[in-house]
Amino acid sequence: MKKIAILLFAILGIACKNDKKQENSNPEEDLMAKAKQIHQNVITLDTHDDINVNNFTDSLNYTQDLDTQVTLPKMIEGGLDVAWFIVYTGQDTLTVEGFEKAHKNAMDKFNAIHALTKEIAPDKIGLAVNSEEVRAIHKSGKKVAMIGIENGYPVGNDIKNVEKFYDLGARYMSLAHNGHSQLSDSNTGEENDEWLHNGLSDLGKEVIAEMNRLGMMIDVSHPSKEAMKQMIELSKAPIIASHSSARALCDHSRNLDDEQLMWMKENGGVVQTVAFSSYLNTEKHNTRNDYMTALYNKVADSMNVKWYDWKTFRTLDEDAKAAFIGYYPKVRSIAEEKVANSTDAPEAVSVKDFVNHIDYMVKLIGIDHVGISSDFDGGGGIKGWEDASETFNVTYELVKRGYTEAQIEKLWSGNLLRVLDEAQEVAQKIQAESAS
Repeated sequence: MKKIAILLFAILGIACKNDKKQENSNPEEDLMAKAKQIHQNVITLDTHDDINVNNFTDSLNYTQDLDTQVTLPKMIEGGLDVAWFIVYTGQDTLTVEGFEKAHKNAMDKFNAIHALTKEIAPDKIGLAVNSEEVRAIHKSGKKVAMIGIENGYPVGNDIKNVEKFYDLGARYMSLAHNGHSQLSDSNTGEENDEWLHNGLSDLGKEVIAEMNRLGMMIDVSHPSKEAMKQMIELSKAPIIASHSSARALCDHSRNLDDEQLMWMKENGGVVQTVAFSSYLNTEKHNTRNDYMTALYNKVADSMNVKWYDWKTFRTLDEDAKAAFIGYYPKVRSIAEEKVANSTDAPEAVSVKDFVNHIDYMVKLIGIDHVGISSDFDGGGGIKGWEDASETFNVTYELVKRGYTEAQIEKLWSGNLLRVLDEAQEVAQKIQAESAS
């Protein structure tokens, strides 16, 4: 009888403890803890971070907490593990002079990224060229750098440059940017229905085959819809959209419509949803943008510099673009500080709007074909994910919407690395067949 009484007291005690635990339980805190654990467990990878070569020197570099949206301190604070640094070259004339200038610009950016990983901070960040290296560098406790090329313009008319860029570490390339290149039509042709190649040029088609041979992923974020269609028809490997969102939710030519999204699914590729305000919610962006533009101009004027919207920015020469990119973060930082203390500022496009696009694309084409990108230091950044230090907020929003750790791992890095693996497997087969 005594043993039964003791057992009953023990059971009652456990029940009371569980009741007390449930009473003290805070769902929001539990969700936060869950999100933090998932964020720590998965490899977080952002496929699009622009750079300014002036921030890759001995005295000024990413080991410092610069005004840029991506630095090593910000990556550490926000738990961003992998940054794809972008070799971007703006579109210029299709001439020998234009190609030579673009090639030099591209080489300067390649050299800057190599300097960061080999000379400036090799103990803090390493350059990876495949998924195995990504995982090995991450496991070592360092951050990971990867390289993508935005605009194939620096290839010029010499297809050998594709292999040159691959050997320097480039693992994806888009064949156009804002304006038609010698390789491909751009999405910008949609505005006036003016096209140069009606898709890809003959050289562009050769470049697609060469990228397949090497194992470099094909990026369709800036080329035209017809060019994208031709790339998919020609490519033997899955492709990516390195920084695009869903056109059904935001009607911008830089986004992919449902037909294009289905092409991506059928191809086995991945769409890296981009945290670019005007590609996420047009109405909210325009209202907020009008307010912020006035503020940016006011701040820029106080600094004796010129503020440009992105449409005007595209028309600038390379020197003017470089100058603007140099002071852009400072102007933006000051303006954001001012707006944070404002009570009448319109609502900003946020992480919620961003994840709305992820939700939409996951529902349409499946969890295996959607990823994440920011376009930081190239115009990207939204409320809640203003820079790399706020990366966790994306994971938290995904957890709040019911995504599992396995699904979040795919969104953050698994899908993109799978496509890279498959592109490199295709390359091995092509090279083996060529050698036999």
